[in-house]
Formats: sequence, structure tokens, C-alpha cells
Amino acid sequence: MLKNSLAQNTIDEAIEKYNSNAVEYISAIQLTKLLQKKPNIKLFDTRAKSEFNVSHLKNSIFVGYDEFQLEKIQQEIHKNDTIVVYCSVGVRSEQIGEQLQKAGYTNVYNLYGGIFDWKNSNYPIYNLQNKATDSIHAYNKKWGEFIKKGIKIYE
Repeated sequence: MLKNSLAQNTIDEAIEKYNSNAVEYISAIQLTKLLQKKPNIKLFDTRAKSEFNVSHLKNSIFVGYDEFQLEKIQQEIHKNDTIVVYCSVGVRSEQIGEQLQKAGYTNVYNLYGGIFDWKNSNYPIYNLQNKATDSIHAYNKKWGEFIKKGIKIYE
């Protein structure tokens, strides 16, 4: 399993506990390098709309988790496009990634550690006005403990 740093053991443990590794992981640094080479990668935010509204990765597309509509994706996204799914730490996004793979999408990756590890690694996140922000939705108090950098938002 991919390990980002010793400081991220709690995220590592959550991923180990809740994920099946069905969707290949991509680390924050790997994604940054890939975006420089292939800027048209599809970034799918699989969190709740309230989480996305606080902050998200630049140019990401809200697809949701409970709201996820595979049929809509199939109408708009080519099966060979590179797709990176993410959520808070990578649990919900793995489940959406599995649905995409079962539907025939061939280049699907799960952002290891999700937006929490992305922010903890000092990569920028953006608000709805497309401005960099330090605010990050913490999902809940338990999962919020994984956020080491940024301003935790719980509503």
C-alpha cells in the first residue's frame, strides 16, 4: 500500500480498514505531476454538495456520493478518459470508482488520502468563487482529526 508519510498513519489506518484497494491509488504528488502533463484529467468530487461548496480541488466536478448518477457520467465522459475520484480520505470515492470501473471506464484512480491528504501536503484547494482557501469541510469530528492543515468546517 502506498504510504505518504509517517505523519499520515491515521489516514493510512482508515484506508486500510475501510477500503478494498479495488481502485488504483494515486498520491497527491503523483496527481500534481500528472495534471501538468495531462491537464484535461477529470477530477470527480464524490463528497456531499455541502462539503464541495466549502472547498474542492481546482477544476473538479461535483458528482456526489448519494447523488451520484452513473447515467449522466456515461453521457458526458468518454470511457477512456482519465478520471481521478476523491472524497475526504478515499473511502466514498473508492465506491464511486468501482461503479465507474464496472461500467467500463478503464483509467480510474482514487486520490490516496483524499482532499485531507491533499491539503495536508500543502496543495491548494478552492472555494466556489474559484479562489484558494484554507477552509476544508471536515465531514465530522472523528474524520476531522485527520486534517493537519487548514481551517476545519463542520457545517
